[in-house]
Amino acid sequence: MAHDVWLPEETIELRTRARKAVASRLAPYARDIGQREESHESFPWEAFRGLADEGLFAVPFDAPVGAGLDHPMLATCTVTEEIAYESSSMAGVYDGQCILVPQTLTCASSALRERLIPELVSGRTAFSFATTEPETSSDLTARRLSTVAERTSTGYVVTGRKRWITNSVAADWVSLLCRDGKDGDRATMLLVDLTSPGVTIGTPDLKLGHRGQITADIVLDHVEVPAGNVLGEPGRGMGVALSALVRGRIGIGAAGVGVAQAALDLAVDRLRTRHVFGEPLGAMQHWQYRMAQHATDIECARSLYQKAALLLDRGKEADTEAAMAKAYGTRLANDVVRDAVQVHGALGFARQVGATGESVRLEEMYRDVKILEIFEGANELQQWIVARRLIGRDVTG
Repeated sequence: MAHDVWLPEETIELRTRARKAVASRLAPYARDIGQREESHESFPWEAFRGLADEGLFAVPFDAPVGAGLDHPMLATCTVTEEIAYESSSMAGVYDGQCILVPQTLTCASSALRERLIPELVSGRTAFSFATTEPETSSDLTARRLSTVAERTSTGYVVTGRKRWITNSVAADWVSLLCRDGKDGDRATMLLVDLTSPGVTIGTPDLKLGHRGQITADIVLDHVEVPAGNVLGEPGRGMGVALSALVRGRIGIGAAGVGVAQAALDLAVDRLRTRHVFGEPLGAMQHWQYRMAQHATDIECARSLYQKAALLLDRGKEADTEAAMAKAYGTRLANDVVRDAVQVHGALGFARQVGATGESVRLEEMYRDVKILEIFEGANELQQWIVARRLIGRDVTG
């Protein structure tokens, strides 16, 4: 029921192109990606490089290497929605590669940008973004960081551990937030070569869902990083990280919309074709009203992420709108997927029916969708961001 009546023509054209790319380069692998257990070998290179080959990794960047769009953030989030419609975990992979990391690279030296952006755009190289640690995630104050960068005459020596790091098992580079000095109260963002001596990538995490978004610890033991790999300015890395996370939250809001739309479409088809007591299941007013409300909420969630993305494309702040888009879109995705499972009954709960081989992928979606409310800043944190703007920090803290 969505109509992109007010979006820029470049975004409408890109949505059409992205949908075709997802159908041809991701869909054939999506169900396997959603089911196979995480390992170093199971990174979804086929879909990853297939989407890159279709030009979707170029969307965030300026020409000539990138797509050179007038509204790159809106475009990137639109692509994220289309990917999430087919695979939520691949949308998480795309968020790291094409939203979080590109924003940090805007703060890199021109030499690093010229060297690495073509690698990212081509899909030849995977990238990671690392802020979270075993004892800190949403609370990213410098004092909470245990990963420390000690300054040297040529740059930094980094020691610490990062956790839940997307793409780490396949990445060659990571944008990494660390405390600047053992006793420092400021943070620095560094671009770290993951092939450097002293870097160890841990065993992949075995998760409930999002199995294509493979995460693992990054352990750094006295890793040398050149001074030229600072992203932004020394001691001001928190701003770089938060700027990326604001964009990432909009992207995850868009992913929530994609998942919600996919679940709604599956539920509507079932309501039309499944008969109970001699009538289509959709004849029951309960489900009519539930689906009508979900359709309305999806339109609202889509408008929220689009507004937040456009604000950034126009050079304005969007922290509050990003928080709204993330919290609203991901909560909605959970609600719609849960109802879609209920509409399908046992078929929705089954990974596959033994007698017929039937599968409606809702078991995968149900496992995947919960993490959307947790990562990139838990939804409770997003509500606090909105409350601080609404009520004032003098009251909320």
